[in-house]
Amino acid sequence: MKIDIGINDKQRKDIAGGLSAFLADSYTLYLRTHGYHWNVTGPMFNTLHLMFETHYNEQWLALDAIAERIRALGHRAPSSYAAFGKLSSLADETEADSGDWKEMVRQLVVGNEAVCRTGRKVMKLAEAAGDQPTADLLTQRLNVHEKNAWMLRSLLE
Repeated sequence: MKIDIGINDKQRKDIAGGLSAFLADSYTLYLRTHGYHWNVTGPMFNTLHLMFETHYNEQWLALDAIAERIRALGHRAPSSYAAFGKLSSLADETEADSGDWKEMVRQLVVGNEAVCRTGRKVMKLAEAAGDQPTADLLTQRLNVHEKNAWMLRSLLE
């Protein structure tokens, strides 16, 4: 059945494509955060273990909202590691093996900021199309990721 929500096919396709990249960045950040939760050590262990858990739980729930928005726009959400790897702006090369908590925190700042940059690109598409639900979703996500980046960054100062 044809979708007639007041956003034309090209706009929906472009927004869904942008959201797919946003989903890939968000998923990559989720994986990194969860991995760091498992592998953090050192004097900041308890603080970071709990903080990372709070962040990855919130991120996990957000992934579903992003994917469902892509579907509501009439497009398939990416759902494989291969697809996420192609779409994500975050390199999948950072492992938590070193156990250096400062590097983990730094990488999570970088990741949260990358998600924000991708989200802002999609925001422009959504605003131009009058796509308030996508703009609202992105506003909420940007608020979370900017706050997370600030809190993590403050640990390094």
